[in-house]
Amino acid sequence: MFWPFNKKTTKQIARIEITGAIGSSTRKAVLKALKEVEERKYPALVLRIDSPGGTVGDSYEIYQALVRLQSKVKIVASYGNISASGGVYIGMGAPHIMANPGTLTGSIGVILRGNNLEKLLDRVGVSFKTIKSGPYKDILSFDRQLTGEEEQILQTLIDSSYEQFVNTVAESRHLDPATVKTFADGRIFTGEQAVEFGVVDRLGSEEDARLWAAELAGLDPEKAKLHSIEERKPLLTRLLQNQVSGFSTVVSTADWVQFELSTNGQPLWLYRP
Repeated sequence: MFWPFNKKTTKQIARIEITGAIGSSTRKAVLKALKEVEERKYPALVLRIDSPGGTVGDSYEIYQALVRLQSKVKIVASYGNISASGGVYIGMGAPHIMANPGTLTGSIGVILRGNNLEKLLDRVGVSFKTIKSGPYKDILSFDRQLTGEEEQILQTLIDSSYEQFVNTVAESRHLDPATVKTFADGRIFTGEQAVEFGVVDRLGSEEDARLWAAELAGLDPEKAKLHSIEERKPLLTRLLQNQVSGFSTVVSTADWVQFELSTNGQPLWLYRP
């Protein structure tokens, strides 16, 4: 969609919020919002991240879109309660990063999960017959244990993805990869520690991020308000969220279950508490 030039947006700061686990739906919504930021000529963007991470591919595509946008828009990432793993990776697409002192961040690493139900299936008397084109086509199948060779294949895959993560952090934050690896071992740390490590620039709230974005874009901080860009939810959903107690919690739980099922066997940049 092409947005006609609007002088008002050139005096505002766009706001995009990323919450929850990062999957394909998050990627689609964020890429659409970033396109709107560019087309409507917002001078600055506050990217609010409150996410434990998610899938490798989706996080990478959002990061790449932010990198491309940097030449046109001043971007400040603002970390909320948690910005870990894939949340950190996306944050690397912002040249300027702010976190609360107590923000949980880090968890720089890769995890791959598979479910082994072999013993349960044996107990209930269920078995499967698999016909495959190659020895590794059913790798991470839920009805059997991994072989040693399969574990080595998957470990090589994880190691490759991990190196990509480390190199992205190093390049974005102007650090040596060896330095990044001293804290990129899967551990989580606070926003205050993140400043010490060099992966966050400043400590502050989202309001502080707004003021910083206004400063970077040369806007009047008193007049440059945040304008949230988000997908319009269906009317029924909005009514239920407003009227039914606990509905939002139910929705987020359902979304998480869907995420868990859809990403089983995929490499994840995801913090696992």
